[in-house]
Amino acid sequence: MALFGRKRHYKDMEDAQLVVLAAYDKDAFGELYERYMPRIYNYIYYRTGNAHDAEDLTAKVFHRAIGHMKTYEEKGVPFQAWLYRIAHNLVANFHRDEGRRKIIPLDDYVAQSLRSEAPEKLLEDSEEKAALLRAIRRLPQERQDLLVMKFVDNLSNAEIGSILGRTEGAIKSLYHRTLLALREEMRPAAPKRLVEER
Repeated sequence: MALFGRKRHYKDMEDAQLVVLAAYDKDAFGELYERYMPRIYNYIYYRTGNAHDAEDLTAKVFHRAIGHMKTYEEKGVPFQAWLYRIAHNLVANFHRDEGRRKIIPLDDYVAQSLRSEAPEKLLEDSEEKAALLRAIRRLPQERQDLLVMKFVDNLSNAEIGSILGRTEGAIKSLYHRTLLALREEMRPAAPKRLVEER
């Protein structure tokens, strides 16, 4: 009963308190793991495109984190941001070492959302999603990260700012510029004949 109460008590604690305890208490670290493992996994999954690689890299993130808990200092960067930085570095090393392309898989999403639609609509939507995915892949890495954190992890601008080391205002601006760039990229090209006539 005491153990249940203790674990329940951890759920009410702020990250900063848990981080201090986690250096010596595996249950405190377990609470941090439960809070952030799904987000870190999603971030890595959308960066690698493979569930197996995402699981391995997520395990490495938390293994690295637990190995450094005794020496971790917040220094104005929240624990969550620290985990994302570890994940970002591991994913970058993964792509560099493996020479693999970065893929944002949409198979599951497309399969679920398009099951009941007509074949013509299916093809049209599939082509639009493929074009959007290509446009996203052409964005600079930081902007791709921003989109994953915003739309997959549902992080706020303030949270993304702390992870990327920018102000909330800078993230809003980067987000706006990213959406404008994607809109421009996705805009259908004017027919060549019409351009030439002008």
